[in-house]
Amino acid sequence: MAAAYLEAHRDGRLQERIRKAFQWMKKCTLCPRLCRVNRLAEERGICRTGRHAVVASYGPHFGEEKPLVGRHGSGTVFFSHCNLYCVFCQNYEISHRGEGTPVDADQLAAVMVHLQEAGCHNINFVTPSHVIPQILEALPKAVERGLEVPLVYNTGGYDRVSALKLLEGIVDIYMPDFKFWDASVAGELCSAPDYPERARAALREMHRQVGDLEMDAAGVAHRGLLVRHLVMPGGLAGSNEILRFIARDLSPNTYVNVMDQYHPCGEAMKMPKLRRRITPEEFQEALEAAREAGLTRLDQRHRHWITLEW
Repeated sequence: MAAAYLEAHRDGRLQERIRKAFQWMKKCTLCPRLCRVNRLAEERGICRTGRHAVVASYGPHFGEEKPLVGRHGSGTVFFSHCNLYCVFCQNYEISHRGEGTPVDADQLAAVMVHLQEAGCHNINFVTPSHVIPQILEALPKAVERGLEVPLVYNTGGYDRVSALKLLEGIVDIYMPDFKFWDASVAGELCSAPDYPERARAALREMHRQVGDLEMDAAGVAHRGLLVRHLVMPGGLAGSNEILRFIARDLSPNTYVNVMDQYHPCGEAMKMPKLRRRITPEEFQEALEAAREAGLTRLDQRHRHWITLEW
């Protein structure tokens, strides 16, 4: 199955999306923060990103979900900065501190083609919500150099539906997080009390665009939605409600990765409720909640729990 953006490039839709996306950057409203700064003039809003995207690292990644990794890895491009800044972020140096190198469209296109030539099954844009225009701008240049693998939009879930519509018929695979169900928790942990509302709307739009995850005969994804949910200590994430929403409002056939790898990072140690890892019981409760909700396509890469005796 051909990547969606190839047709969009041929019929001119991609160029029109690029034009529209850069118009938005003049008074930036790409994400729910609505900073309204002129990023084309290098003004900075909450994402602290101006005209050019900043790339922290790129390369084949074998730690992603199985349908993305296949045999040769997912071609990840880690963008610096973020529009959420979760206090416990596991990529704190990249998201909060902005470590990375600014790249222009030619350089970003070269990165994509390099990852394809390395055998990666897809191009996986990590934390892309604030750099949609820059991704779109680089895409025609990458296509002209032979890019043809699927594109993955790997987001924290804090996206505007109107911005996601710029990606319709261009992004092949959406992989959002759904982090928090409760507005007060989202307000405390990422200063975004509207996160739950925005995430629900974003996931509905993503599913409308691409549907349930589809894989080839080798089990490698080529289109669809894959949702991640990180279980947090003390039920902070609202896992039960989130998993029920996915099954009820999206599809019981949604591919979901219920993740057990929370550990204190970033500024988490400053908050007593975030200072510990989750327990085996908390994780099993979340898995059971997913099954009770009717979700059957659960990613199977879970940690083997070991109880230590001191």
